[in-house]
Amino acid sequence: MFSRILIANRGEVALRIIRACKEMGIETVAVFSEADRDALHVSMADESYCIGGPRATDSYLRIDSLITLAKAVRCGAVHPGYGMLSENAEFAAACEEEGIVFIGPSADVIRKMGLKEVARSIAVRNNIPVISGSDILGSFEEAAKQALKIGYPVMLKARSGGGGKGIRIVRSEEEMEKAYSEVSKEALGSFGDDGIFMEKYIEQAKHIEVQLLADADGKVIVLGDRDCSVQRRNQKLIEECPAPVLDEEVRRRMYDSAVKLAGDVGYVTVGTVEFLVKGDEYYFLEMNTRLQVEHSVTEMVCGVDIVEWQIRTAAGVAIPFTQEDIPHGRCAIECRICAEHAGDCMPAVGRVELLHIPGGMGVRFDTALYQNFEITPFYDSMLGKLVVCADTRDAAIRKMKSALSELILAGVDNNREMHMRFLEDVRFVMGTYDTGIYEKVF
Repeated sequence: MFSRILIANRGEVALRIIRACKEMGIETVAVFSEADRDALHVSMADESYCIGGPRATDSYLRIDSLITLAKAVRCGAVHPGYGMLSENAEFAAACEEEGIVFIGPSADVIRKMGLKEVARSIAVRNNIPVISGSDILGSFEEAAKQALKIGYPVMLKARSGGGGKGIRIVRSEEEMEKAYSEVSKEALGSFGDDGIFMEKYIEQAKHIEVQLLADADGKVIVLGDRDCSVQRRNQKLIEECPAPVLDEEVRRRMYDSAVKLAGDVGYVTVGTVEFLVKGDEYYFLEMNTRLQVEHSVTEMVCGVDIVEWQIRTAAGVAIPFTQEDIPHGRCAIECRICAEHAGDCMPAVGRVELLHIPGGMGVRFDTALYQNFEITPFYDSMLGKLVVCADTRDAAIRKMKSALSELILAGVDNNREMHMRFLEDVRFVMGTYDTGIYEKVF
């Protein structure tokens, strides 16, 4: 097992990793930007080092600085968290070259599954259903031609995209030129790769993902599934485990597909396979080769510390439990609490003047907030994840409404009331909602 780990991230996920490491007896080294000097992860780690200016490009995304520091402070491994460099094959390769363990899959696997057209081809060779689509598009004219062939509406997607960026729904030929230009620019600016492909856009579908844990011996365990259909601009807002109103036969087939895909590429550690589901049909979307924000909601149901086992499998530890050992039957819901203005949903900044965190049986709030903490404009707007778990879905909804009503966060505009509105919506209560629910509720 590792004796010391460098955490190449910030905020809530850095704290989550630090806590797991403390329980495992592993020393932690945190990094921080000039804007994060007073951040909680800085004080909770065993050691902390400033690595640059407030913008992520000047600090948390500096591969050279992270590798240099990891070597200097004798860290045997680096945990990338989620976001930032977590799916960056160059970072994983740099760690491998320096003899530092990247806590995640290999650089080769990240490359394969990170390029969506490659991941799609791997799914096809494993007889996993995929949505009809195109290869990488070379121009707007080619995109327009492919769209006519596939049939509108279509979705333009950056092959290196993630986090809801580099995606546009196109409903007509008149919209294509503008959408193609926007996706290309956003992809290049966000991921350094302007490669774009196209898929048929399936409306009124559910976005379901399967959480995997795999070890170096080829053992792959399914820890559960999540419904992530409550989205705004392709960014997730609410997740729940397990997915409601999902046909059990479809669930079984999705699990089999996810395990098959992981086995094909020799996947190790934690990963998630995402699908679109409509009726009794499902389609492969992508594989996230990292820990996900919503791992917490699965932990509440399956009882496995996903971060701990991500670290253990990266260190070569074999998974000692079997698929049959994973409990199921309980229900958990997660609401992402974000700093945003109610009117235009734009990110908000400010100082936390008053903070009260909900409590009680089956309630969890993963956050790096504390009173008087300053929310800056430099990073993602998520302030924390409020998670509840109960024996039934109805009970989980009631528990979440109670927890949201108890949450007090003054000084920073946030989306608590938006979540309350979703929980009152009949489509959500019935579990029949799909990826278009945001537009229907708001």
